[in-house]
Amino acid sequence: MINVTLKALATSAMVLAGVSVTQADVTLRGASMFDEEHSFTKTLREFERLVAEKYDGDVSFDLRLNGELGVESDYVTYLNQGVAVDYTILAPSNMAVFSESIPLMDMPFLFRDLDHWNAVLSSDAFAPLEADLREAAGIVIVGYHGGGVRNLASAEPVTSMDELAGHRMRVMGAPIQAQTFDAVGAAPSAIAYNEVYNAIQTGVIAGFENEAASIQNLKFYEVAPHISLTQHTITVRPIVMSAKTFDGLPADLQSAVMEAGAEAGAFGRALESGADGEILQEMSEAGQIVIHDFAGREKMLELVKPVQDSYAESLGATELLTNVRGM
Repeated sequence: MINVTLKALATSAMVLAGVSVTQADVTLRGASMFDEEHSFTKTLREFERLVAEKYDGDVSFDLRLNGELGVESDYVTYLNQGVAVDYTILAPSNMAVFSESIPLMDMPFLFRDLDHWNAVLSSDAFAPLEADLREAAGIVIVGYHGGGVRNLASAEPVTSMDELAGHRMRVMGAPIQAQTFDAVGAAPSAIAYNEVYNAIQTGVIAGFENEAASIQNLKFYEVAPHISLTQHTITVRPIVMSAKTFDGLPADLQSAVMEAGAEAGAFGRALESGADGEILQEMSEAGQIVIHDFAGREKMLELVKPVQDSYAESLGATELLTNVRGM
């Protein structure tokens, strides 16, 4: 439910979060797992600034940082229920519990390069997935952040297909993630994000996959200092809002949110895609990580294509996948 402070009586009434009021200050509640220096948080701050700039009424924001409100899987539940969190940035795979089609936009090896990725996110290619997410999960995508290049991070070097074989690694919860890494010979398992550090430290898994900013921000390099440049994913990280929150907003604030989301997404994509290589270099120069080339990426692409085709077919999304590949 949106946090609302009633103001003086005005001439026209609206219904906000199930309470009939005439005029209201609106406070939107956000969540980030990271600190102010992380690109997710910077992008959410830009989103807040733009909404306030574009909306003529009174709107304020309460953004909780550093995982105060839990992890992304918690945020998904809150958004679905319309409680605690009104807006955040999420990995598509964390929304698969409600929408089995949404992880398609974050499949490993979906994008050829950054230009292809940006062209897709600047188009309406994912409109069918957005509609499914709204209906199935009660979550509205208002913009697209992302741009981090995900690589393997491990306790010991993984530099070839032979070394990848049987590699015990954490993947996100969506089945397509496990299917993809299973196809290339690894031994993937879904482990909660907040358990990854300890799982590597105790030997439950030998590594995981992630982008540079998160490896640095959460100090994963302490337990997984070897970075293998598989470059298997260019991330798509939707800026999202609870549909219950969004639908309760006045029309002009809804318009401001959608405009701000698109602009903040472009801001965040430029920020993260530009910073990714710099962060890797910074950690390398600090002696926190060792960067390895990975021999066999073309073989990985060959092995995962049938998995992608089968997954898209099972969702009735073959045309969507074809369109994305053809852009």
